[in-house]
Amino acid sequence: MQVPTTETNEDETMTATTSAPTSPADAGTSASGAAARRALASCRLLLSVVFLWLVADKAFGLGYATPPEAAWLTTGTSPTAGYLEHVAAPLSGTFATLSGPVTDILFMLGMLGTGFALLLGVGMRPAVAAGGLLMLSLWLSTWPFAAGSYNPLVDEHVVYIVLLVTLALTRAGDTWGLGPAWAASPVPGASSWLR
Repeated sequence: MQVPTTETNEDETMTATTSAPTSPADAGTSASGAAARRALASCRLLLSVVFLWLVADKAFGLGYATPPEAAWLTTGTSPTAGYLEHVAAPLSGTFATLSGPVTDILFMLGMLGTGFALLLGVGMRPAVAAGGLLMLSLWLSTWPFAAGSYNPLVDEHVVYIVLLVTLALTRAGDTWGLGPAWAASPVPGASSWLR
């Protein structure tokens, strides 16, 4: 039986339709429970670091995935060249034609915007669209169906896409984020499609 419930704690309010807990011990483990909301908010914040770290490393050459001599801002090295020019067949020709300064800027802005949206908990739906498209492109650029692939169906890019969708659908920006303030703001669409 579905029962409308409202759970409130000192810093957030969330209304949802959930199954009534069978015992007091089950109350914190439901999908709308405080523990679940905090877990999703933690996932949101950790995923924001994934996106923001990639931007920082590619832009400044922090010496992890990108050496200092390949930093985009100081040397002009393309942050997308590694993905786009070394794609396995059958998509190698398609991805190689995308390489260039416009793609570099769009890639970095997409990653940066997705990372900040996740960090702040605002604009989760546009962040899902941008971040999901970027992750899908990166997944396809590795052509996971090639021989020698460690898993032809699921890798970290697919997991990130599913996690992004989950975070948007559960309004993970409302916990430890600015989601409620964003939804109440006068920005057109902030409470609907820009939520």
